[in-house]
Parts: sequence; C-alpha cells; structure tokens
Amino acid sequence: MKTILTATDFSAAATNAAEYAAEMALAIHAELTLLHVCQIPVTYGEAPAIVNEGDMIQDAELELEKLKDRLGEMTFGKIPIRTIAKLGLFHQELKTTCEELHPYTVVMGCQGSTAADRMLLGDHAVHAMRHLEWPLITVPPEATFGDIRKIGFACDFDHVVDTIPLDEIKTLVKDFNAELHILNTGKQKEFNADTVFESGLLQEMLEGLKPKYHFITNDNIDKGILDYADGNEIDLLIVLPKRHSLLENIFHKSHTKSMVLHSHVPVLALHQ
Repeated sequence: MKTILTATDFSAAATNAAEYAAEMALAIHAELTLLHVCQIPVTYGEAPAIVNEGDMIQDAELELEKLKDRLGEMTFGKIPIRTIAKLGLFHQELKTTCEELHPYTVVMGCQGSTAADRMLLGDHAVHAMRHLEWPLITVPPEATFGDIRKIGFACDFDHVVDTIPLDEIKTLVKDFNAELHILNTGKQKEFNADTVFESGLLQEMLEGLKPKYHFITNDNIDKGILDYADGNEIDLLIVLPKRHSLLENIFHKSHTKSMVLHSHVPVLALHQ
C-alpha cells in the first residue's frame, strides 16, 4: 500500500497540509503517516536548557492523536493513519523516516500566517526540496485538495534523458488520470538544434501521456511559471530542483525558494 508522509508542527499551515495529504491518500487508496519532530532548543552561554524529553514526546503524541482523529473524521475512517513522534533534528529525522517508509510522497506546509511560521516553515520546506531524495509536495496555506486534473511540469529541455524522473511522472499522471502540461522555461529566441533535439526526445519519453506543450516567455521565469499555473487551473506543479556548486550559489537566484514561498498552487519537487 502506498504511504503518504506529512510532517507537522501543529501550526495552521501544517494542519492544512495534513488535510491535503489525507484527501490525497483517500483519492489514491494510500495510508497516511503523521510525523512530528521534537527539536531540543539550542542554547547559548554556560546555562544549559532544562528539557524533559519524555514530556516533549508525550505532548507531541497527544497532539498527533488529536490530528489523527480530526483527519479520520474528515476521511470517514477510510484511510489507515499512523503517527510518529521523534526527538532530534528535523531534517535528519525526516530523512530517516523516509528511508524507513519509502513514501509515495512527503507533504509539508510552506507558508505560515505569522512571521515566525513563515520563516520556520519556509526554511524547512526549501531545505527539504533541495535535499530530500523523495518526492515532496509543499502546500500553500490557502490550497485544498481537489481532483488533480491538470499537472504542470516546468522543464527547460536540457539533457532530458538524464534529468527527468520519467517513472515518477508517469505514475503520478496515471494515478490521478490527469492531463500533463509541459511548461517550457527556455526562451523561444534561444531555440537551437540541441533544443529541438531534446524536445523530440521528451515527446518520445512521454508518448502515451499525450502532454500539451506551452512556452513561458516571461523574462522572469519563476513569475512566468506561477502566472501560468494560476491562470490555467493547474492543480499541481512539478519542478526539478537542481543543485549548484558553492560558487554558483553565490550568483544563482534560488528558483526553488521562489516557487515554495510564492506559489498559490501546490508544488511537487522531484529529483533526477
């Protein structure tokens, strides 16, 4: 049985993401796992923080049970729901849990209602999108799960055979019986023989899915993609975060961060 994993800090944005994950699990007959990581506060100076780890875990388990009950009622008890409370560093424990569960996807909230929530959730989501090797969906606070009818895939037509996780995209489209819309992020004026060749390879790879192709000509690629998603009823936007060397990062604008923090549409990150 497929497993959807959602990480929660019990904030409103995280709870909304958990509801999204529960509805998705119901749609594809998956089970849902709720994860909360209790993080020990970092202290400065000589005075150690007095933390009762047992109480932290117990409090987290109580909150997880409340959330489990809420999601169970919402889905009419039709999906198995389990809970996990861990003590440690968020990203390490998330990675470890993924290695144990091999989830179909991880679901996280990405934009809180308060400044503190926005900073914490945004940082967690951006870091996870860049480094987590499992599919990750970030859910904006106003987004709710409905039928995923249109899936957008932002692609720059660059080394498509080596960089596109074909099996994951095919599975996703078939699981939701969705339309696939390819959003070409290259500029038409920059088209050359290589681009034409790569686009032909992509058409062969996606044969059977009958994708529709669209060209994003906005000089601001991120804005162009997000505007297209908003204006064309895209239900889920696939992006492929690319890693950059330290030197490149100094000059490279973070497309991942822009997508996570400004999208009104849930964003799915897949890694090659």
